[in-house]
Amino acid sequence: MNFDEWLDMRLDRTKKAGLYRKLRTMNTAPKPEMSINGQKQIVFSSNNYLGLANNKQLIYAAETILHEFGAGSSGSRLTTGNTKWHEKLEERIASFKQTEAALLFSCGYLANVGVLSSLPEKGDVLLSDQLNHASIIDGCRLSKADTVIYKHIDMIDLEEKLIETESYHRRFIVTDGVFSMDGTIAPLDKIMSLAKRYHAYVIVDDAHATGVLGENGRGTSEFFGVLPDVVIGTLSKAIGTEGGYVSGSHVLIDFLLNNARTFIFQTAIPPSSCAASYAALELIEHSKEKRKQLLLNVKKIKAGLVKMGYTVKGHDTPIIPVIMGDAQKSVIFAKKLQEKRIYAPAIRPPTVAIGESRIRLTVTTSHRPKEIDYMLESFNLIGKELNMIK
Repeated sequence: MNFDEWLDMRLDRTKKAGLYRKLRTMNTAPKPEMSINGQKQIVFSSNNYLGLANNKQLIYAAETILHEFGAGSSGSRLTTGNTKWHEKLEERIASFKQTEAALLFSCGYLANVGVLSSLPEKGDVLLSDQLNHASIIDGCRLSKADTVIYKHIDMIDLEEKLIETESYHRRFIVTDGVFSMDGTIAPLDKIMSLAKRYHAYVIVDDAHATGVLGENGRGTSEFFGVLPDVVIGTLSKAIGTEGGYVSGSHVLIDFLLNNARTFIFQTAIPPSSCAASYAALELIEHSKEKRKQLLLNVKKIKAGLVKMGYTVKGHDTPIIPVIMGDAQKSVIFAKKLQEKRIYAPAIRPPTVAIGESRIRLTVTTSHRPKEIDYMLESFNLIGKELNMIK
């Protein structure tokens, strides 16, 4: 068996299990209705929660700096890739997150891996939520510390794990702020309380909470009125641009600058992207209307789906998982949605557990009432056609 035959055999197993994936081509800017593979679709799968990815102020900010600084950064931050715009954005992120300092990474994935692979040492332990994002899982795998998994947002189990790990030198509790597949919110106030009681440190990935939760959109820290030791995030969701960051004390940022391999050896994000992110943070912090509209859209969709009889997970976040159970059933449902011009792909293992396949809806502030109504109507018709609801 040659190389390609071996790979083809493995792909065939993936196809038979209903887990085969293909890329789809987006032919328009990010907005509720897009051209996907040449067909107009209403998109309910975007992380562009506040609709800023296509915002004119962000585009103008990026365009202005693009002409001044060029298309790329040309190197890592520690060689030729550092500009005043990287530093301005870091200062803005620190101010927004209300920490002493911040450090930019090329994406949130690299930020998580960089922190978790460099911060804990041998003899330490990472207490990681069962449903943490893949980037946290990979960071834990690369860490010199041991990893212990606690049940999803289960504070009784977390406390038991903290008691069981008292012999370790240092303990780090690491959690998503908002969980990307379930839309649940980590009880950060309770986590911080346990951390204080058992002398542990707290690391939070606030990717899906930034711009969404809190009075000023600062994320789970503001939502619960606490400040973890390390706050990680991304610029690619509600902020609408690209890149990742870590926010915390001056000492933490200095340590990561000198020790996080995913920072030291990465190519810096372009200055134009930094300028767009800066503009987005200004909009987010000084305007509450987008978040209010987003929450109204979330509540309308969840109420409608529950009334129909669907199993819907999550708290009041833009991530709305509609549980289908079987992977093949999820794929069929997603295909029927596309036939009705609604783009919401099926989420299957290994992204979620076996038996937990779902349509993961995400809603944005830009979705209009008629688009939401049409999506709910389509769920009602398809659900009855497939005998999933009455």
